[in-house]
Order: sequence, then C-alpha cells, then structure tokens
Amino acid sequence: MAVYVSNSVGETEQLAARLAEKLRGGEVIAFTGSMGMGKTAFTRGLVKALGGGDVVSSPTFALVNEYEARLTVQHFDMYRVSGWDDLYSTGFFDYLDTGSVLVIEWSENIDGALPEGTIRIDIQPGETEMQRIIAIDGIAL
Repeated sequence: MAVYVSNSVGETEQLAARLAEKLRGGEVIAFTGSMGMGKTAFTRGLVKALGGGDVVSSPTFALVNEYEARLTVQHFDMYRVSGWDDLYSTGFFDYLDTGSVLVIEWSENIDGALPEGTIRIDIQPGETEMQRIIAIDGIAL
C-alpha cells in the first residue's frame, strides 16, 4: 500500500491521472472515505486523464454514470445500497465483464461483492481543511 498526501483538489486530480496511465480496462476501483473527502474529484481527474473531459459528477441519484474516454468508466455510488437486492438492481454484476473501468464510491457497502484484484483507495482528512491522506492498495503508481 502506498500513501500520498494531497494539499488540493488539483493535486488529487494529478494523482488520479497517474493511476489513469496504468489502467488497461476491466479494473475495479473501490473508494472508501467519508463525504466530502474527494472521491468524486479523484474520479474527475481519472476521467480527464483518460481523455473524457471535465464531465464527472456525483452519481448519487443516478447510481451509475458512464463516461466515454480512452477507456469507458462506469462510476457507481453505493451509498444507498444496503443489501444484495439493492446491489443487483444497480446492474453492478453485469458491468464486471464489460471491460469498463468500474469506479465505486462507498464501496464498503458492497465489500463482499468486490472481485479479487480490486484497487482500493481510502481518502481521509489531513492536518488542514484541504489536505487529504490517500492510501492506494492493489496497484503501484
């Protein structure tokens, strides 16, 4: 596991761009961290680095947003998922075999369904209001 310190949204997006360089398609990226920690900002940096533009928004109400880029990104919000029935209704399992990069916010709600090899990213507050401690496990940057 590698740990990074980000002092701004821009630095978080730059770290995401480094991850984007490593992606080949089919990866599952599982985020943990409380509300407002930068999970969507990280995803925005990832999609921008993949050539998808500045199009990312939180999928809170849609449950999943799709972004077309060098690799297709399926961006899930599992905040309201509380069981297997809810998870099946998102279509999550159907997406696993598409070759898309799956980005999952609130992944702790579906931890038992995450495949082996999932890239795990935990974002926690740092010493200042804007600082974030970002731990990445499952891939070297």
